[in-house]
Amino acid sequence: MYDLIIRNGTIVDGSGMPRFRGDVGIAKGKIATIGKVRESARETIDADGHIVAPGLIDAHTHMDAQVFWDALGTCSCWHGVTSVVMGNCGFSLAPCGEKDKLLVMRNLERAEDISPQAMEAGIKWSWTTFAEYLDAVERQPKGINYAAYMGHSALRTYVMGQRAFEESATTEDLQMMREELGNAIRAGAIGFTTSRTSNHQTPDGRPVASRIANWDEVRSLVGVMGDLGAGIFEIAGEDTGAEGARLDDYLARLKALAVDTSVPVTYGMFSSRRAPDYWRNYFKLADETAAAGGRMFIQVHSRSLNILLSFETMMPFDRIPAWKEIRKLPLAEQEAALRNPDTRRKLVEAAHERGEADRGVGAEARSANFKWIFPLLRPTPPHRSIAEIADAEHKDPVDVIIDLALAKNLKQFFMQTLVNEDQDRVLEMMKHPRSVVTFSDSGAHVSQIMDSSLQTHVLSHWVREKQALTLEQAIRMMSFVPAYHWGLKGRGLLREGNFADVMVFDPEKITPKLPELAHDLPAGARRLKQKSEGLLATVVNGQVLLRNNEHTGALPGKLLRGPLAAD
Repeated sequence: MYDLIIRNGTIVDGSGMPRFRGDVGIAKGKIATIGKVRESARETIDADGHIVAPGLIDAHTHMDAQVFWDALGTCSCWHGVTSVVMGNCGFSLAPCGEKDKLLVMRNLERAEDISPQAMEAGIKWSWTTFAEYLDAVERQPKGINYAAYMGHSALRTYVMGQRAFEESATTEDLQMMREELGNAIRAGAIGFTTSRTSNHQTPDGRPVASRIANWDEVRSLVGVMGDLGAGIFEIAGEDTGAEGARLDDYLARLKALAVDTSVPVTYGMFSSRRAPDYWRNYFKLADETAAAGGRMFIQVHSRSLNILLSFETMMPFDRIPAWKEIRKLPLAEQEAALRNPDTRRKLVEAAHERGEADRGVGAEARSANFKWIFPLLRPTPPHRSIAEIADAEHKDPVDVIIDLALAKNLKQFFMQTLVNEDQDRVLEMMKHPRSVVTFSDSGAHVSQIMDSSLQTHVLSHWVREKQALTLEQAIRMMSFVPAYHWGLKGRGLLREGNFADVMVFDPEKITPKLPELAHDLPAGARRLKQKSEGLLATVVNGQVLLRNNEHTGALPGKLLRGPLAAD
């Protein structure tokens, strides 16, 4: 007898090959049969009119802390994702003993917008080494599957303490880091990550620990994985400018690192209106690295990268003196102030001020360029800018924002676009053979960004609305391709003998819903949440985790350890 049969569906198996109609029989957590299944099962899903596809894989998340208080794996699980990779950009919770946890939280607090109060309240610290951290994750009830990188900032603070934020590593420091990284890879860490970008700062505006390291330190640590023949290196890159000697030097170092160590190298890439073809340098680099015998692949997004603004969270005007006092008030009092004509006039005038203090870092609100701020009225494009609305209605753009917000009692969201403005370039990057569609940052920037829906955005916008991708192409991009690059064997493809991670959805209805704000993190910390429509079922390791995107009570997720642990 099967444990579960998914009947009468249209199967898109993740390979990119054409869809076909059939059943999927599941037993003992794995796919037992694909085709016509005549036997019975303990549980059945009628998938008539629906697509049956592999569970999707998001390889760029920051769910390292969230896994300890959110067994379900939200918001990723609500968008067909059944496996995630966490610990990106040099940020992990291990290695670190409980007595030093504030150092790790210092790296995470501003750079990734993860509440230290939530971490303090939600995590029962039970590890020091990375191997012990993996064991703690394995013990934790989980809805989806997790693989974990070791982060450079955590490793540095583990070995160097406060010096990690100030000094180069000594020979002894580096040897200790190498030993701990080697132990982590042998215990099942999927790789090692670092950040060298000024977007990653501590709450007091200083560099996170990994940014203090020199390139020789990075090379030495990546070399540990090369010596072991296991592990992936992920980097949040350097601030090189769009062209010139600094960029050339950085690209040459990345290529040499991949070729010399034989360690796969990956990084994220966006396009930008400020340097429209800058991203092409990095795709050319990946091709040149492959020709030289190295492996390099690029993480790309599926839409523009947006900060979500609202009066409930943050606005571009919050640092302007005239707005500061108003923005400290409860929401109802802010609404009353904005309805006062004299107060509103002063605020509108002040909102046009500019200054150094009004510029964000990384995923933070920027000065208000109204051409690139959009009311979020529907979950997918097209969106109309505040500048366009202001021109059409002969209004000041700040008045437009205030009117739209007041119409929703200040609960209206606005998108402030940072990069990936040109969607033709976004599509070109998505379709590049050395790219992987991922990069949700799920678990981080929780009150600023909501990109856990990038997968359902692909299925609704790029497949159904724009018809720029076939369903077969899109599913392959988000299942088999990341499974291949991150070595998640037996996942990302519907094949007999593979793990039964499956999503069942209506291709005519699948779409992200509009985001909402909740205060459901530990200690009542706030976060953005976003569900989707059109998902009939999400199956993880053979058990139905979600039906109609509601939790069944099952928690079948697993820790996915790297290849040396499997040995």
